[in-house]
Amino acid sequence: MTTIISYNINGIRAALKKGLAEWMKETDPSILCVQETKAHPEQVSDRHVFESMGYHQYWHSAEKKGYSGVAIFTKEKPDQIIEGCGNPLYDSEGRIIRADYGDWTLLNCYFPSGTSGDVRQDFKMGFLDFFQNWINELKKERPNLIIVGDYNIAHTEIDIHDPVRNKKNSGFLPEEREWMTKWFESGFTDAYRHLNPEKVEYSWWSYRAQARARNKGWRIDYQSVSDTLKDKLQDSFQMNQAVHSDHCPVYVKIAL
Repeated sequence: MTTIISYNINGIRAALKKGLAEWMKETDPSILCVQETKAHPEQVSDRHVFESMGYHQYWHSAEKKGYSGVAIFTKEKPDQIIEGCGNPLYDSEGRIIRADYGDWTLLNCYFPSGTSGDVRQDFKMGFLDFFQNWINELKKERPNLIIVGDYNIAHTEIDIHDPVRNKKNSGFLPEEREWMTKWFESGFTDAYRHLNPEKVEYSWWSYRAQARARNKGWRIDYQSVSDTLKDKLQDSFQMNQAVHSDHCPVYVKIAL
């Protein structure tokens, strides 16, 4: 049984100061995928704590320091690690890292946000188009995919605390939600929603207006599994008690 946790930690150095390593030791996932490391590995003096817990670690950082970045911490050594997707536009921002294990592949992704304005929203929509086409090609070579991370989109009304007021906000725009619908129609299953069709849980809360305390959140962190793997799903939930970030971790257990 493989347990995979995806977690936008909003800065690994800050998260480590808030007890990330202790939480990880207690939780003991097979694989932890983190987004928004906001650091190059050499900037993280206590990164060796992960090795002491039995994890191999692989990083793909943005060229710009203190920005974006993804990392995989895994107990089983992958057959292959590939940093990026081959597109310098996105690889310079450290958004995707791939690990191959036997006949299945894990992708840890940090999708762009469009909240800062039109330029980044256009960048986000460009990324979504590219990503779908890139995955369509990758599936021909590696059909058993698990694609985890911060997608920066709440898919349906059940995934956001106030769908009416947010319908014109980046992250819940009709075109973004339509992309997600097509994404899940293209051969992927939303692990959490598959196992919890009507449950209301969120994975991100604004730091403003006590949003987390009032549970005014969004579910924007996903674990998409190829439809070929969906019958192997055992459990999935949001780990709301973990408070190292403005996101919470998302957990999946799968019989691989």
